[in-house]
Amino acid sequence: MAEKIRSNLFRQSREITIILQRRVAATTWLTLLPFLLVPGLASSQINAGEPLRPEWCRQLPRPQYKNLERVNVTDDWFEVYRVRPDVFAIYEPHQFEEVISYLILGSRRALLFDTGLGVGRISHVTAKLTSLPVTVLNSHTHFDHIGGNAEFSEVMGEDTSVTRASIKGQSNIYSRDALAAERICGTLAAGVRADSYAIRPWHISHWVQDGERIDLGGRQLEIIFTPGHTPDSLCLLDRKHGLLFTGDTFYPGPIYLFTPETDFALYARSVSRLAHLAPSLKLLLPGHNVPVAEPGYLTRLLEAVRKVQAGLVNSTVIEGRREYRFQDFSLLLAVK
Repeated sequence: MAEKIRSNLFRQSREITIILQRRVAATTWLTLLPFLLVPGLASSQINAGEPLRPEWCRQLPRPQYKNLERVNVTDDWFEVYRVRPDVFAIYEPHQFEEVISYLILGSRRALLFDTGLGVGRISHVTAKLTSLPVTVLNSHTHFDHIGGNAEFSEVMGEDTSVTRASIKGQSNIYSRDALAAERICGTLAAGVRADSYAIRPWHISHWVQDGERIDLGGRQLEIIFTPGHTPDSLCLLDRKHGLLFTGDTFYPGPIYLFTPETDFALYARSVSRLAHLAPSLKLLLPGHNVPVAEPGYLTRLLEAVRKVQAGLVNSTVIEGRREYRFQDFSLLLAVK
């Protein structure tokens, strides 16, 4: 099963590269980024010490970051922003996906929601932000969200076949093209090479359940299973503070819903579940691109999904993928 999952991802990768290349000239900056890259692309690669600035990275930083407090954490790969007094967005601006992980502090312990690409040492960043013990929970186990898992001894996860395949890591042949030259802005983290980059194996210390609450001490976080993007997708809800950490279930941009593990019907049900929470929320915290988004996006996302299901919206086919565009985001599905 694990090898089948890896092989399916590998076969899609070249098609995704073509999609991205053909969209660059015609799309706006918001819809340019893929936010979910599948490894295995055949393209040039770089190593540390070779600075590059492809066109996409010349438009950084995004304007949303100007309204957030930049936290002074010395690191060549990550930038850290304070979203709330005890919530930090750990942003990777030097790679095309602009992955965002979140460190959430309680009085007794901290939770790290995703660990990024594994290019920089995210554990070094969390150690500068808190002395509390840190537990990891992933929004899902695509490679760009689990890269730093091996740096931590306490990692929670959802028990699915996809998760169990992912904990074995990812060899260089599957992950190296995340560091292709056109995907890097500037230089790689010290000691990192594209030709040796891989996702290290990691272990699960606790299997979580839907609705399970995590007590950090003075802060309760509720796990919400949201299958669709992947079978192991989940969101994290802080009811008291009105915060919803959405991972790849929602972000402003093209939402990828065409990989073999994607189930659009399940995704629709998950979006419906989240949309019902929107009135009680103050902020969405997505897994890519920008760390803050209005809760009203969930209602608009549900409307968009229902229109796609009902065949009420036009689409554009790009290299075997069907894109449905809406304001500030799009849905990218497989052509059947």
